[in-house]
Amino acid sequence: MKKSLGAKTILYPTPIMLVGTYDADGKPNVMTAAWGGICCSSPPCVAVSLRKATHSHGSIVLQRAFTVSVPSEKHAAAADYCGIVSGKRTDKFAEAGLTAVRSVLVNAPYVGEFPLVLECRLLHQIELGLHTQFVGEILDVKAESDILDANGVVDVEKLQPLFFAPESSAYYGTGRRLGDAFSMGKALKKKGP
Repeated sequence: MKKSLGAKTILYPTPIMLVGTYDADGKPNVMTAAWGGICCSSPPCVAVSLRKATHSHGSIVLQRAFTVSVPSEKHAAAADYCGIVSGKRTDKFAEAGLTAVRSVLVNAPYVGEFPLVLECRLLHQIELGLHTQFVGEILDVKAESDILDANGVVDVEKLQPLFFAPESSAYYGTGRRLGDAFSMGKALKKKGP
């Protein structure tokens, strides 16, 4: 029997994304966000929801661009740090021991040490209440070659992305592969006309 937990921000997995921006002075900043994910296939888009109080919020509005850097499990402490300190007064890249790399496609930096990066041009800005959802068109995805399989596809087990558990405020790693999407369910498909 299911127990009601009430209206809460619970959905699993919740990916950890580091959103990269340049502020009005051209200073690179990065902040950890967990409210977001892929939101459109064509054009390819990702959405991130940020509070107006964050330094990154104003920078995305100003620059009309952002990046999403996906950390591996080994970068959990750096990812956490970038979510608990404000970029208004702190150089989070330097403090976390990370490298700000300038995107050649959009006016935003990404994290050089993280294995997967999405470079995004701002398409939409939607006010949702406490958060603003920024929808960015993904202009390019950059991946370290050591996380790719023989077919050039990102291998999630090699990427080892972080996930956030909102209720327990904890980070988790990736589980094991269970099977192929769009294939496993075929065994349940009823035979018929």
